[in-house]
Amino acid sequence: MIWKPNVTVAAIIEQDGKYLLVEEDQQDLGVQLNQPAGHLEPNESIIQASIREVLEETAYTFIPQWLVGIYHWHSPASDTTFLRFALSGMVTGFDPDRTLDDGILRAAWFDLHEIRGRRACHRSPLVMQCIEDYWVGKRYPLEILTHYD
Repeated sequence: MIWKPNVTVAAIIEQDGKYLLVEEDQQDLGVQLNQPAGHLEPNESIIQASIREVLEETAYTFIPQWLVGIYHWHSPASDTTFLRFALSGMVTGFDPDRTLDDGILRAAWFDLHEIRGRRACHRSPLVMQCIEDYWVGKRYPLEILTHYD
């Protein structure tokens, strides 16, 4: 059997010093905080996946502008390895009538102090790492990502 990591995307969205995050109901773990994030689907580019996940989890329209980083993390709790592509950008439209994905309790804007204060309920250590990388200015052009149809 060939081992394969789970490929995921996450959106780092900052506006006026606050970051758009989601509160998720993680059955056994309770309410957890995460970026709008999810798994890459078949025939989908990293960029397309990030746009879709933000819409599904927050009801915002996301325009990716930069790659913040690529993160490799193994979750000991689930014995799962993740390869996360974190993109930053801006949101434009918002659909207040859109139903959010199952498990998403709400999407909200949090400042750094609030996010650091809730570190114990972060979905993974990648939540804070991605924000810190964004905060220190890590930005790579999206052209670094190539997708073949």
